[in-house]
Amino acid sequence: VTGFAMILFTCMIGQLATQVNASHCMLDYINTYFAVFTFYTAMAIEFSGLMHVSYFIQKCVGWAAGKPIQSNEPPMSALQASFFWFRVVLSAAVLGFSLAVTLEGLFTGNTTMWDGVPNAVAVILFFLLMSVVGLLEGMQIAFFAVAKLKKSERGRAPFALKTCELLFRGDGHNLPGFMIGRQLCVVSCFFIIARVTSLNVEPGNGNNIFGVSDAAQTFFNMGFLGAVITTILGSITWQLVASAFPLAFLSNPLVYVFLRICLFLEATGIASGAWVLAALHKRVAGFQRDEVYIGTAEEREAKDLGDQKEVEHALAKLPGFTTMPEALAKLMSQDPSVKEFVRSMSANNIDVGDLNNLEEKV
Repeated sequence: VTGFAMILFTCMIGQLATQVNASHCMLDYINTYFAVFTFYTAMAIEFSGLMHVSYFIQKCVGWAAGKPIQSNEPPMSALQASFFWFRVVLSAAVLGFSLAVTLEGLFTGNTTMWDGVPNAVAVILFFLLMSVVGLLEGMQIAFFAVAKLKKSERGRAPFALKTCELLFRGDGHNLPGFMIGRQLCVVSCFFIIARVTSLNVEPGNGNNIFGVSDAAQTFFNMGFLGAVITTILGSITWQLVASAFPLAFLSNPLVYVFLRICLFLEATGIASGAWVLAALHKRVAGFQRDEVYIGTAEEREAKDLGDQKEVEHALAKLPGFTTMPEALAKLMSQDPSVKEFVRSMSANNIDVGDLNNLEEKV
């Protein structure tokens, strides 16, 4: 039994209702103290370095593609770089050990895999399902990365264009629909992967993996090693690559194929309860779509509502003002002559009284 009822319960109650809302109401969804708490908790886990080998794999993919990963963070100091690479090596060692123990259990038939499944098939199934989960995890990140882009910015690759056209068709209903189908696939795969990777060796019988102590074997049986493998190789690594190269990721024909599969699963209605729960959650929480706050990508372009940080940081504070007025920053971004004029005022330290005289002339 694969726990089909538990799969539906886990998906609809624990995941899908929130994902459906978050796909269109990102700003409202993260505007809570619990989101801040979750963020800092995740950052604390990331700081531990247990999953840092994922960064190394991401960098390797970038190097292989001839597109090194670009970062907005300042260059690391020697101490920071040493600490970073120490955690990468530590994480790689943990991953290697986890793989060795799990594969030993698979090849010797000491897992909770169903009886009658050959050991070689179990190994193939393990890597195949992890690849499927990784692809689906990366798709989610890539879809959100391009969700706020204009159509003209979504590349020219045929499958990337077909994927985006299908995903954002109409009012964008297919994006949360994909989230439902995707989660059904991911949870189903993880339930099977859990059986493949969970060791079933009874301590004390002399059959411990690599001859470890009974205490160590008891720890192995708890499934933490399989969790490390699936988290790094079946989730985080794919997400990091997709976040760095979202358009290239969408150019993969398999992305379009799995998008169709996920939308078909959602269309069966097997998890339609998630829509009801999401609607109730949205009404209670007062969520609104992101477009209410920031408009669509085309609307932002028409109003020239780009990032104003470069404009503000390029200038010293105006005399008589503690911060630059928002209206002035917007006008500067629209009219280069105004931008140059304000630069000259800042450089020459023009007094506010001179601005008043200028206003009277206008």
